[in-house]
Amino acid sequence: MSGPPIVVSATFTADAIEPALSFWMRELSFDYRIQIAPYNQVFQLLLDPAGALSANRDGVNVLLVRFEDWAPDLARPETHLDNARHFAASLKTAAQSFAAPLLVCICPARPGFDANLQTRMEELIAASVAELSTVHLVMPREIDALYPVPHPHDSLGDKLGHVPYTPAYFAALGVMVARKIHALRTPPYKVVALDCDDTLWCGICGEDGPQGVVVDPPRRALQEFMLAQHAQGMLLTLCSKNNVEDVLDTFRLHPEMALRMEHFAAWRINWSPKPANLAALAEELELSLESFILVDDNPRECREVEAGYPQVLTLTLPHDDAGIPEILRHVWAFDRLRVTEEDRARPAMYAQELERQRAGKQAASLEDFLRGLQLEVRIAPMSPKDLARVAQLTERTNQMNFTTVRRSANDIQALLESGKAECLAVHVSDRFGSYGLAGAMIFRAGVDAISIDTFLLSCRALGRGVEHRMLAALGSIAQEQGLAAVEARYVRSQRNRPALLFLESAGLEFQSVRGEALLFRFPAEFAARLTYQPAAILPRPSADGTSPAAATRDRVPYARIASELRTVEQIVEQMESRGADFSPRGTSGPPEPPRSDLERQLCRIWSAMLTVQSIGVYDNFFDLGGHSLLAVQLLSRLKEELGIELSLDVVYGADFTIAELAKAIELREIEMAGADQYAAMLAEVESLTDEEVRELLAKESGEAP
Repeated sequence: MSGPPIVVSATFTADAIEPALSFWMRELSFDYRIQIAPYNQVFQLLLDPAGALSANRDGVNVLLVRFEDWAPDLARPETHLDNARHFAASLKTAAQSFAAPLLVCICPARPGFDANLQTRMEELIAASVAELSTVHLVMPREIDALYPVPHPHDSLGDKLGHVPYTPAYFAALGVMVARKIHALRTPPYKVVALDCDDTLWCGICGEDGPQGVVVDPPRRALQEFMLAQHAQGMLLTLCSKNNVEDVLDTFRLHPEMALRMEHFAAWRINWSPKPANLAALAEELELSLESFILVDDNPRECREVEAGYPQVLTLTLPHDDAGIPEILRHVWAFDRLRVTEEDRARPAMYAQELERQRAGKQAASLEDFLRGLQLEVRIAPMSPKDLARVAQLTERTNQMNFTTVRRSANDIQALLESGKAECLAVHVSDRFGSYGLAGAMIFRAGVDAISIDTFLLSCRALGRGVEHRMLAALGSIAQEQGLAAVEARYVRSQRNRPALLFLESAGLEFQSVRGEALLFRFPAEFAARLTYQPAAILPRPSADGTSPAAATRDRVPYARIASELRTVEQIVEQMESRGADFSPRGTSGPPEPPRSDLERQLCRIWSAMLTVQSIGVYDNFFDLGGHSLLAVQLLSRLKEELGIELSLDVVYGADFTIAELAKAIELREIEMAGADQYAAMLAEVESLTDEEVRELLAKESGEAP
């Protein structure tokens, strides 16, 4: 791969995470390449302005941290806590300068490490980075909850090569890192459309009666899951073939349900086809169908939606009801790395918007409607707590966005700290409620004009004159600073035509062409007096800048991941099957087959670890693609399966083959047997007749005597 890097820095030998990460990048069709940083250089790389983490501009930085790696086993608790404080401070420093987001995985401590001390250090770091919008923390309990591994630790690997975890746990780490990268890279879904019968409850309310349906444990778990999504800002809707009265009565007669009708932003409960109802919901909510997830138990109706609107993520519930909760936990489309206050307020904001729409229909004219809104716009310098939301606006705002330049929180912070720009945040509210932080302007004061770097306004505030007040505010600032003009540069994109319409309606006569862009140079006095004329109201496209039939996003196989790749065992099996070759590498001639049970067992182990199907007893481990890390893991596996502990000297002998390894194991078994048992074994061998020796050798070689 030649794409941006995922730079992995760890306090231990972490090369074993690379196969899992590479597997997931292929599975997700992501173009990242994996770069393992030098061993145990976490602190140095966090603070090095020329290091691999700082140089990573477009990728993701990943830290794998095991606390005890920074201090000897007998270190005092305060030493460990000091190291944790130092680490937290280093993260803060890095967050201010790194362009790439930073994913920090706190890894489990070895058995015997003070559990209370581990918890204290985790809490200390979590509290320290809570306000850092570009630092994302993963704790061991989160990995254990989603991808449990019964035996994560590898004491022999830790001793031999500072490889503290088993291959299974490295696979768990890899999938968790990949899952977080997916959440970083993929635009979030905004709406869940839920079927009713046999989805929200067990039974058919139109046949069993509203009181006859049952909210069994799997459906209860589904409702609680959706309620949690609602709390994080996901809009819930109902899309069900039913009589409205039956559905309303079902909610009314089942107070034990986690979801209530007030949790749903909109619904289509009728006998129309599901695709048509989804399109109607998208139109009502002014969101594209690309933002929708449909959850339904009926495979036929799900296929109908997939055929009509492939941009909708369609999830068919499993036939086994008991599997519903686990499937939902592993649908990555529901993941959120960070939830802002704006996200949490989104359902309430949509409810308020529906009230505005009703008021608009009742108003005698547009002027009356806008007057009745009692709109309040507060424009003030951005506060630190607003940074994450402003960055989110640059990523998500498409329509009222002059240049569609995307910036991370780090980019914005660095720009402001350089003294070259200022940022104004725009808070909007009306008599129905608050729109939240709905807009932002980043600008520079030049020699004779204010130059707008970024001009953003959320779709939910469009068409009400907020953008006019924003431009007027910049005009006033230009006047206060004795500058002659406000300059706005417009760069065309697929979705930002509303921005051009606004600029042209504000003053087409001030437009000129600058290369591939348009430049609007508004006189400061003119801009400061700008007001909204409702007759020139802008059209209201969908709230995320696309029509209901927008093109599909890059497809991630969410359903397959949730059903076939949700456990570590499934993931490891898929990794091994995907990587398996069908001929040995680096060898000539047919492989020499194993001659004993031990050699056959060793061939099986090598084949799984090297992903080579046919291995001969004289094939060299390193010629087959082995390396030092795999050698350490091999010795750990031999200890686990055979109870034999070998030194690394065996690996780096003259010829590391199955045959030589089998001899080393047999010699080690003799050493472990003790002198008395060895003498007894020798006496037993010496007592064998020639015929018995021939029979024994034939049995070991698998041949007839």
